[in-house]
Amino acid sequence: MRDIERYLNVRSAYGASFTPKGTLAFLLNATGVPQVWTLGAAEEWPEQRTFYDESVGFVDCSPTREECVFGMDEGGNERTQLHRLDLGDGRDAVTNLTAHPDAKHRWGGWSHGGDRFAFTSNRRDESVFDVYVQDRAATGGEADLIYEGDGWLTVGGWSPDDGRLLVSEAYSNFDQDLYVLDLDSGELTHLTPHEGTVRFQSATWGPEGGVYLSTDYGSDTLWLARFPPDALDGDRGPDALETVVDGRGRPSDAESGGGSGGGNWNVGGVAVDHDTGRAVYSRNVDGYTELSACELDSGEVVDPRTPDLPKGVAGGVAFDDDADSFAVTVTASTENANVYRVDAAAGGSERWTRASTAGIPPETFVEPTLVRYGTFDAVEDPSAGSRTSPSPGDRREIPAFFSLPDEVPEGGAPVIVDIHGGPESQRRPSFNPLKQYFLANGYAVFEPNVRGSTGYGKAYTHLDDVEKRMDAVADVEAGVEWLRGREAIDPDRIIAYGGSYGGFMILAAMTEYPDLWAAGVDVVGIANFVTFLENTGPWRRELREAEYGSLDQDREFLESVSPINNVERIDAPLFVLHGANDPRVPVGEAEQIAERASEQGVPVEKLVFDDEGHGISKRENRIEAYSRIVEFLDGHV
Repeated sequence: MRDIERYLNVRSAYGASFTPKGTLAFLLNATGVPQVWTLGAAEEWPEQRTFYDESVGFVDCSPTREECVFGMDEGGNERTQLHRLDLGDGRDAVTNLTAHPDAKHRWGGWSHGGDRFAFTSNRRDESVFDVYVQDRAATGGEADLIYEGDGWLTVGGWSPDDGRLLVSEAYSNFDQDLYVLDLDSGELTHLTPHEGTVRFQSATWGPEGGVYLSTDYGSDTLWLARFPPDALDGDRGPDALETVVDGRGRPSDAESGGGSGGGNWNVGGVAVDHDTGRAVYSRNVDGYTELSACELDSGEVVDPRTPDLPKGVAGGVAFDDDADSFAVTVTASTENANVYRVDAAAGGSERWTRASTAGIPPETFVEPTLVRYGTFDAVEDPSAGSRTSPSPGDRREIPAFFSLPDEVPEGGAPVIVDIHGGPESQRRPSFNPLKQYFLANGYAVFEPNVRGSTGYGKAYTHLDDVEKRMDAVADVEAGVEWLRGREAIDPDRIIAYGGSYGGFMILAAMTEYPDLWAAGVDVVGIANFVTFLENTGPWRRELREAEYGSLDQDREFLESVSPINNVERIDAPLFVLHGANDPRVPVGEAEQIAERASEQGVPVEKLVFDDEGHGISKRENRIEAYSRIVEFLDGHV
């Protein structure tokens, strides 16, 4: 039996940003929680710059000074405060910029002059976010309230002349609007009035004053679009969008969009350097990231090229001061997260960070196989299938990552069916130390992207909305049936495992299909949709009701699909893990499912951490939590 503590000590380096002098600032969890570190050259010994017991959430360097802003909450409560860190005088002086510990602060970026920054916060009203601008030297939360919002607002960045901000308003994870906020007048211009659910996301200013974004307006998949500068008055709405890159990742010859972008894969977003017009955009191809570097010329992609990077998941692009190169975080199933520096013109790359694998040989890590299995229903709308081009009437196929241990015993290996959260999310081939531990110790791992997952088109994502919620659970059952047909799998040792919404999924699967499971592990999961929606953070409730159904109109349905109301059907041992400070899925969800299942005679173990939120972030807590889970599974499976 290999030591789980060793696997949980595998490090990650990510979230990089360059200072004007070329120093790379990034996050590294070498101390047990992510902190700010810096280095000046590839693979040199990094210098730690923050020293907290709490996790640092992001770091963003000033464009003009050797300083950065980082965000940090307390105990996982997600009430992020913004801090300025001086990197230039060797003292690492830290200034609390916001000093409103009861409010959330969502970073909106530096002005190009580096003298101001923008953010949104729910200081005025806990349920909504307003737009603020603050001088870099101001302290104690002395920010200017620029615009009072009435929903979930996020700042997308400063215009090249620092006179305007992009502002996004989210109604759900699949429905947003985009605005331009004039800082002098306070006027907000609506760019994207629309009907139905449409994504307008990852918006950024172009060097010519236009706006680039990814959208599924008129399309099943996301495409890279542009509002030209003369369309920012909002008169023409999203019909003014021009297609830059279609869903297949190719620059389009079309002069206007309005839905001409419908390819097979999502264009996830774009990073742009305003001085040079250099840009990087990404595609999500069956979970793997394909990056393209290029120049933008009035909305046209010039000389697109593919950087030389490991095949996996990449993101967090940040250009250096002259945009000759950019930093990007790369991870893969067999590679822990590290920061690479890419030559913007030639595409060659160099790994800059060397996050430790805790002495575990990387060649022992297991690469998954991408599989597809048939589920219970047929494809009625070809755009709602997960394959490239399904035909109506074909059995719908569900994509999944399937990993087997190097040695499979006679009779087959136990298998962990791991369901991602979201539900508007996607299991992708990134490094997971816990998964690699299980594989090293004889467990197989099966990770399906059931209906409702992102990455396969808008229609596929909506297949589990509200009254169709349990269809996604049926996809899990179909996956188990597929596994039971594999000779390498022991059909009597199948484990349900999930976190957050995935926690609901495995609890629902254990109540709907109790005979399939040998054990279940619920991590920060939803047990009761009614109490979840009543007690989640007020700033999140409206967004979550858009996905799950509303308390006013759908209460009876929400009660019917809540695992807590079918708990008597659970037959397998259950482990429940939660953080006491969780603002998303309150800890009461864990308490009620553990109590009710135990009353039914189910073997239950419950573990709650007082200093954690929505997930277990501190290394000592992770070691205790996952050691307990391993002991639980070894004992019951």
